[in-house]
Order: sequence, then structure tokens, then C-alpha cells
Amino acid sequence: MSFQLRREEVLSVEQLRAMLAESPARAAQAILLAAGEGEIEAQALLGQILLDGHGIAQDQPLALRWFGIAAGRGHRMARNMLGRCHEHGWGCAADASRAAEHYRVAAEAGLDWAMYNLANLLATGRGVAVDHRQALALYRRAAESGHAKSMNLLGRYLEEGQACPADPVAARQWYRRSAEGGDFRGQFSFAAVLAAEGRIDEAVDWLEKALVGGNLNFLRVASQTLLSAADCRIQGMACRYQLRADELSHTA
Repeated sequence: MSFQLRREEVLSVEQLRAMLAESPARAAQAILLAAGEGEIEAQALLGQILLDGHGIAQDQPLALRWFGIAAGRGHRMARNMLGRCHEHGWGCAADASRAAEHYRVAAEAGLDWAMYNLANLLATGRGVAVDHRQALALYRRAAESGHAKSMNLLGRYLEEGQACPADPVAARQWYRRSAEGGDFRGQFSFAAVLAAEGRIDEAVDWLEKALVGGNLNFLRVASQTLLSAADCRIQGMACRYQLRADELSHTA
């Protein structure tokens, strides 16, 4: 696919995203044009490429400003990204309390990612008081809307019986759905359930998938967990997880 852009032409967000994959630098110019013309999706997308340095020089403070512009016009994901910026100190001083405020606005507007992010703060007491019941309710809402990461954490609450009665059957179902939805932590959780049931071949298959998608911190922790597994085939995955973690640490 080839894109020809005239100065007066403002592309749709779908065209802009497609252009990003083909020619990030040209896409960035088109996104700047569309954002300047007031296209709210382009304004949110401009914030993201500025944050990532994708096709344009990375500028976290400017990303924060564009997220703020789009969020002020009601863009839910831009509001969520304001929360992310404040949580992690991207373009501003880290402030988990302000992050929670932004997440709450987007969560109340129905955004699953914001529900998940706010629930994480509530579960760990960052910027807000620990509230496992509210965290559980948010994870459940996000999970029921199809958010794979929330499915895994809902499964954990149900498995451990935290802020709710323990329900291992329901936990297993949510772990499976999370795994099938592509979340590497959900894949690892479901593998643990399968291993406990003696379904080792299936467990190893899901561990393989989690290995491919997992990030550095996950792989480091998971490798230590796998070392204590009862089955030697699962124990053997620990070395592969650590090797992959070493590869990622060298490229970080």
C-alpha cells in the first residue's frame, strides 16, 4: 500500500495507523497535520508516538500535553495515558495519586484498560488506600468486557479467596480465558492449573506461549517459580525462561 499525502488532506485514524506501519516518519507528519486540524483520534495518537519516539523524536512532556488536549475533549484512552504518564513519571513528576484520578475518570467512562490500571493501584496501595474489594470489582468489570490481563488477576482473586469466597472452578475458567486471550501471565497461571491436574503436556504448551510473550521481569520471577515445580519437564523450562530473560536484559 502506498500513501500520497497532500498538504490539505487529513487522513482518517485508520489510514494514519496503517501509514505508521509502512512509513513512521511520513505518518508522523500526517498525524501532526490531523491533530492540528482538531482530529481527536489523531491528537491521542500524536501523544502516543511522541511518548514512544515512533516516527518522531521522543518528547514525553509534549506527549503529555497532547494527551491532555485529547482527554479534555473526552477521549478515554488519552485520559488513561495521562494516568500512565503520571504513574510512571513520563514527562512529569511521578504522582500515583494523580494517576489514580485520571484512571478513575476513564474507568467510569467504561475503558477497560483504565479499570485495570486503577485496580492495580488499589490492589497495591499506590496513590490510594488499599481496597481489594474495589480492585476486584474493577478487574471483574474489565474481564467481563474482554480484557485478558484483568481476567488473569480476577482468576487470582478467586483462586486465593481474597475479598471474595474462594472459587477454584471459576478461577480456572478465567485463567483459561486470559491465556486464550494472549496474556502471558494468564498463560502461565493456566499452565500452573493444568500441571496441578497432571496435564503436563498441555501445561508445557502454555508455558512455551508465555515464554514467547513474556517481559523481562515476568521471565525472571517465573524462572524461579518453575525451579520448584514437581515435574521435571516443567522444571526444565526454568533454564529457558532465564536464558530468554538474559537475552532481553542485554537488548534493553
